[in-house]
Amino acid sequence: MTFLQNLPIPLQTVLLLTLSNVFMTFAWYGHLKNLATAPWYVAALISWGIALFEYLLQVPANRIGHQQFSVGQLKIMQEVITLAVFVPFALIYLKEPLKLDYLWAALCMVGAVYFIFRAP
Repeated sequence: MTFLQNLPIPLQTVLLLTLSNVFMTFAWYGHLKNLATAPWYVAALISWGIALFEYLLQVPANRIGHQQFSVGQLKIMQEVITLAVFVPFALIYLKEPLKLDYLWAALCMVGAVYFIFRAP
């Protein structure tokens, strides 16, 4: 983590949240492709194991980020990153079709970012 400590807090936060989201997305949705025929509890246990790594990144990301961002700002940042990670995952890994709804969701996120980060 020494490499991260030399980066500005916003960049540390975004990098850790992005890596965290990669694990989270695989934990939440990866089983739909890889474990579709396995019993749900097998998928749940494997997902839980993957989610451990998500938390090992997400908790420090929020602790570091909270030095500079409010909890609301961290939450919206998390949601924007989640969408940015999820869409390529759905398209490339799960082979879901590209939908215009992803664009509309992203535009809604832009509004959320504006409102949560605007000056008081």
